[in-house]
Amino acid sequence: MDRRRIIKHYQGKSAEGARGPVLYWMSREQRSEDHWPLTHAQEVALEKKRPLIVVFTLMDDYLGANASHYDFMLRGLREVALNLTKLNIPFLLLQGDPLEELLSFIKSQDISHLVTDFDPLKSKSNLQESIAEKITLPLDIVDGHNIVPVTTASPKKEYAAYTLRPKLHKRLEEFLREVPEIKKHPYSYKKVLPPIPWDSLLDHLTIKKNPYLKITYPSGPTAAKDQLRDFINHRLKNYGANSNDPTKEALSGLSPYLHFGQLSSQRVLLALEESQFSSSLTSDFVEQIFVRKELSDNFCYYNRNYDNVRGFPDWAKKTLDAHRDDPREFLYNYSDFLYGKTHDPLWNAAQWELLTTGKIHSYLRMYWCKKIYQWTPSPEEAMEIATKLNDGYSIDGRDPNGYTGIAWSIGGVHDRAWTERPVFGKIRYMNYRGAKRKFDVEKYIRTYLKDETDEY
Repeated sequence: MDRRRIIKHYQGKSAEGARGPVLYWMSREQRSEDHWPLTHAQEVALEKKRPLIVVFTLMDDYLGANASHYDFMLRGLREVALNLTKLNIPFLLLQGDPLEELLSFIKSQDISHLVTDFDPLKSKSNLQESIAEKITLPLDIVDGHNIVPVTTASPKKEYAAYTLRPKLHKRLEEFLREVPEIKKHPYSYKKVLPPIPWDSLLDHLTIKKNPYLKITYPSGPTAAKDQLRDFINHRLKNYGANSNDPTKEALSGLSPYLHFGQLSSQRVLLALEESQFSSSLTSDFVEQIFVRKELSDNFCYYNRNYDNVRGFPDWAKKTLDAHRDDPREFLYNYSDFLYGKTHDPLWNAAQWELLTTGKIHSYLRMYWCKKIYQWTPSPEEAMEIATKLNDGYSIDGRDPNGYTGIAWSIGGVHDRAWTERPVFGKIRYMNYRGAKRKFDVEKYIRTYLKDETDEY
C-alpha cells in the first residue's frame, strides 16, 4: 500500500508492543473490497504473522442519527461480517462507549497493532486521538475514502473547488488504480468471539425513530455495486442535462452507499473508465464524486469550525454581521421546519422528501438550506437547525459533504461574493422563481406534499 495514505502514525510507547493479533477498527469504510485501510491491516498482520480481527464500535445516537439510519448501516455490516468470515477474518461488534470498549478489547486480546480509517469529523478524529494517548501499540490512520489522500492532495484548507481541482486531476492517474484484493488470511484467530444478535440489535439501542421514513432500498456492498451498475447503464447519459431537475431520475443514488463506506469512490471512477463513456459525458458526475467530495474532506480536515459560523470566510462573516438586524418577512422555529409548516410549498415538499425518503434532491438541498437562514433570526440559529435536520433525518447526513453544503449555503464557503441584498448580504441567493425556471415545481410539490397532514 502507498504509505502516503497513512494520514497519521502513532508508534506507541513500546516499539514491540503486545504479541497478539492485528486489529482493524472499522468505522467510515464499511466493506471488505476496494479497502485501503483493511489492505494495510492485512499487510501488517502478514508481516507479523498474526491473526487479523475487524471490530466495529456501535454507539447510541451518533450525531442524532435515527433508527432507519442504524438499520441501513447494520444491514450492510451484516454482509461485511459474512464476507470477512469467509476470508478467515473474524468480525465483532462492540456496544457502548467506543473509547472504553475499544481499550478493553485491545487489552483483553493482547492486540499488537491497531489500524483504523481516516475521518475528518471531530467526533471521530477526537476519539482516535484519545485512543492514541492511551495505548502503547502502534496506530495507523489510513485514508481509504479519498482517491487522492487528503494530505497529499493539499497541505492546507483550499479556498474553493477551482483551487483544489487542478491539484486533484494532476494526481488522479497516480492514485486511481485497483486496490489489492483481501486474501484469505493464513493465520487463524483461535479464540471464540460471541455471536452477533443482528436481528435484535436495534431493540437495544437508545435512538429516536422517524415514523415517516420507510427506507426500502437495499443496503450493503452488493447493493452498492448494483446501484452503481444501474446508474452507469441507465442514468449516467442524462446526468449532465438533468441532474438539477428533481422531477427526473438522473442522479446516481450512490450517496448512502458512499456515506456508509459500502462503496468506494475509487471503484466508481474505475467503473466509469471501464464503461467506455466519453470524458465529456462523465465530466459533470466526476466533478461531484471526485472534486466536490474530496473538497469536503479538505474543508472539514483543515477547518475544525466546519459546523459553525466561525468556519466561514472573513468576507462572509462580515456581510452576515452587517445584515443581522435586517427584518425577516417570515420567522419559523425548529418544529415548523421539521414538519414542513412554512408558507413555501416548495420548501415544505423538500422537507417532506427528507422525512419520507431520507434524502433531498441535491439541487433542492441548497434551496432548502438557504431558506432556513432566510427564515431564522441569525446565521448561528440557521446553522444549528439545518445541521440538526440534516444529521437527524438525511441518510447521508453526519458527513463532510453535508457540513460543507450547509456552510456553502449559509456562509459562502467555497463560493464568492454576489450582489448585495437584504438579509443575505453578499451570500448567494436562491428563490422560488429561479427554481420554476429550472424544473416543474408543481410536479415536485405534488409528489411530496400528498401525505403531509399527519404529525408525530
